[in-house]
Order: sequence, then C-alpha cells, then structure tokens
Amino acid sequence: MNKTLLLILLLGSPFSFAEKPQQAGIASAHPLATAAGHEMLAQGGNAFDAAIAISATLAVVEQQSSGIGGGGFWLLHRAQDGKNIMIDGRETAPAAAHRDMYLDENGDVNRDLMLYGPMAAAIPGEIAGFAHIADHYGKLPLKQSLQPAIRAAEDGFKVYPRLVKHINNKQKVLARYPSSKAIYLPQGQPLKVGDILVQKDLAETLKRVAEKGPEGFYEGETAEKLVAAVKANGGIWTLDDLKNYQVKERAVITTNYQGQQLITAPPPSSGGIALATMLNILQPWDLATMAQADRVHLVTEAMRRAYRDRSLYLGDPDFVSIPTQRLTHPYYAAGLRAAINPDKALPSEYLPGVGDSPKGENTTHFSVIDAEGNLVAATLTVNTGLASGFIAEGTGVLLNNEMDDFSAKRGVPNAYGLTGGEANQIEAGKRPLSSMTPTFVVGDDGVAVLGTPGGSRIITMVMLGILDYFDGHDVKSWVTKPRYHHQYLPDALSSEKGTFDADTLKALKAKGHTVKVYDGQWGNMHAVHWDKKTGEVNAASDPRTETGSAVVK
Repeated sequence: MNKTLLLILLLGSPFSFAEKPQQAGIASAHPLATAAGHEMLAQGGNAFDAAIAISATLAVVEQQSSGIGGGGFWLLHRAQDGKNIMIDGRETAPAAAHRDMYLDENGDVNRDLMLYGPMAAAIPGEIAGFAHIADHYGKLPLKQSLQPAIRAAEDGFKVYPRLVKHINNKQKVLARYPSSKAIYLPQGQPLKVGDILVQKDLAETLKRVAEKGPEGFYEGETAEKLVAAVKANGGIWTLDDLKNYQVKERAVITTNYQGQQLITAPPPSSGGIALATMLNILQPWDLATMAQADRVHLVTEAMRRAYRDRSLYLGDPDFVSIPTQRLTHPYYAAGLRAAINPDKALPSEYLPGVGDSPKGENTTHFSVIDAEGNLVAATLTVNTGLASGFIAEGTGVLLNNEMDDFSAKRGVPNAYGLTGGEANQIEAGKRPLSSMTPTFVVGDDGVAVLGTPGGSRIITMVMLGILDYFDGHDVKSWVTKPRYHHQYLPDALSSEKGTFDADTLKALKAKGHTVKVYDGQWGNMHAVHWDKKTGEVNAASDPRTETGSAVVK
C-alpha cells in the first residue's frame, strides 16, 4: 500500500490532494471580522490564521455572543495531509467549584448566582485556543493575527441594533459593576445605535497577548487583574486556575449520510453525537418526497430521541465515560427508529431519562475555506447575551457565565431549558457540556462548512441546514430556511413564525405534537460551500441579523 493511500485511510479524509478551490470564502457575524480573516489571507496566512483574526475581532465587536472571557470549538481540516481535528477551547470549572455550589439552604438552584457576576464564570479558553492554532496550524505569528482585533478595540466600532438590544435587556445586571457600567452604560445610559464603542483596556489586554503569547493572559499582569477583580466581587478564581488551563485536541465525530461524510464536533460538545444519531435515524427515509407534516414529524421524533440521549449520557469526556461508538452506530439508530410511529408522536415522558423556551443567538459562528482547501468551522460563546455582565476591572474582559451549562441539580433546566444528569454535574476542572456543532459535509462534488449560534437549538438548526443541502439547495437557502426544534424536554415542537402553513400545523397537531410558534427568529448561521467540480466558492450569512458578512475573494 502506498503512503498516500495509507494516510487517507488512517485519517478518514475524502479529499484528493490535487483539489483546490479557486477562491477563499469567509462568512461571519460582522464585517470587521470577515475583513480581518481576509486580511490574514492577503498577508500570506491560511484559513487557520484567518480563524484567529476572525475570533479575536468578534471578541471585540460581538461581545454579546463571544469573547476572550469565554471559549469555543474550532473544527479544522488541513488540506496538505487531510487531518481533521477539533480544537477544544471550552471553559473549565475553577478548582474550588463543586456539585452543590449553587444550591441555597432549601436545596434550590440560585439562578442569579449561576448566571450573573464572577461566580457564574468558568476559566476562559479562547486565548489558549488562539495560541494553539497559531503554533500548530497557522503560518503567521499570533501577534500578526491579533492586530485587526487590537485596532477594533483601540479605534472603536459603530454600535449596531443587536448589541443595543442585549445591553438594554441586561441593563440592571451591567449596572451592578462599575467596569461594566463604564463600557455599556456611559453616563448611566445604555449605548445607542451609531455610538462608537472604544475599549482601551481590552486593547491593552490583547496587546499583552500579542507580545507574550498565552502567558500574557493566563499569567502576569492580566491574570493578576482578573483574579483580583473576581475575588473582590465574590468569585472563586485563583491564579493557578488560569495558569493550569489547557487547550485540548479532540478526535472528530464522523458519520455518513446519503453517501457523503459528515465531520463534526465531539464531546464536550453534544452536537456531533446528537447530529449523527438524528441523521442515522433518518437515513432510510426519502424525506424529499414526503408531505411537509410527515417529514417534520419524523425529523422531530429523531430530535426527541437524540436530545434524550444528550441529557443522559453526555458530558466532559475527561470526566465521564461516553458510549460514543454505540450512540453513533447505525444499529443503535435502527433500534430508535423502530419505535417511531409515522402517524403518532411519542410523548417524551415515555422515553425514560432526566426528569420557558430555549433562547437565542448568544453564541457566534463563522466558516472559512481558503484557496488551499483548508477548512475551519468555529463556534464560540460566552453563553447568554453579554454573559455574566461582569467586566474584570482594568482588563476589558467580559467574563462568561458558562457555569450555567453544567447541571446544577438533576432535572433542573438551565437558561436554555436543557436538563442534565450526573454526566454533566459540576466538578473542579471539568468542561461543561455544549451544544456548539461546527460541521463539515464532504462529498465527491462539494464541501459544505456550516454552524450557528442558538443555545439548545444549535444542533437542530445545523441538521436542518444539512438536510436543505441534501435537498439540493444552495448556501443562501441553508442559512435562510425557516427553523423548528424539539429537545425532548420540554415536550413541545417549537418553530419560527411562518415555518408551517395552516394545513401542516393541523396535521402535526393531529399526530399528537404540541406546537409552539414563536415570533422571534433563531440563530445566526454562516456557511461556505466549495463546488469541487468547478472550484467555485460561495458564502452566505444569515439574514436574521443585520451584521452578517459573507465575502469570497
């Protein structure tokens, strides 16, 4: 066997080394971030350098969704050797964290403590992710890739409606902390659309990282300021918590659907396993030829079962044993499929497991294809909109509230309505379970790179985008298509307004579904497609938000 063939078999890569796109495509949540990525490509960098620049710039201009006080997953495909890997920069629980830390004297979860202020914050992983990607996959020094973000923080950017909405929604929490109030509520009033937001402290923090690497964040001046601010406001971080943070490389989840390979996120993301389970269940059915109500019913029943397994089995793989092979095996899906009645919904209470509405857009995603065929799908988060609301004095760093992604008490839902069990209970050094699902779909004719924010709805939105791709629609359609969702508990099929017509709603209710239609829109999907027959690259950003930016050069 020749070495090239052996390498392909070992890495599971479907790529031929001779194939390259004619262009580079980037789709992200903000024009400054998309431009930062293309700037790195123009300077001789690759998709991985672009990913650092995009991530760091989003940390400045889209703080309601991500930031260097948070973490994320970067799914990478390296064209030169076909390597697929996920960089896990997920946050970790501080060393002083423990299972019952958010329970009051009555044994009830203190939601304020778990969501707001420094007690809500896990140890950030985003900076460690940047450094790891630069050291192992990029062409450019980290200092160079951080320059667009430093400019955006130092010079400022124009405030836009979505950011203003989150500031207004979290105004009372932001007002608790002088450092947060100074940034988001200058002169005691929320920022307005069109204001210029300058963040000098954040720029200085990024400069220290540019000069010193990750040690400029996890040790020294920045670390000391972070810990001092956290402790002064009742938190439990220590300098050792920061110094001991480690980024992880995770083997990807792979599955096949309709003859194409999916490469997606492994635990501590629940997304890849749930996606594989759902698509394996749906594999035998010809969804494209079905009436809408019949198709939605079957997809919903697949969602219900995958989310039930999420609540039971999934957590940080460094702490719990996850039956990944079983959960992603076609035989397991066949057993789940056998219990699906094509004419009747199965109440979630009939599926033994753990035991209002899931929320928003408070995460970010971007997709990149460069001219060498390198791919990045990255989903980054601080959890809920504007996270804990706490900016650490003198750093400009808005801290995440990812501790809410743990199960604080068995059967008690988090901010997104998700319930969890022992696999996702709080433990020192543990990563909370995530729904982030950056994904590649690879076939003989093309490659799709996609993902979205959206809390508990992330996984189902990615699946609906994938199904739309398999229906033969273009990248603009994937990001635009109306969305629906079921997550096992609460037992309801929810949808965006206008997703179903009156006849479909009637038919779904006749099958036993409780359907809840919401006025709001979900997610903020950004996707790129490479047509391998022509070399053409296309990119699209979700029209649901005003700042999406998709550029092909």
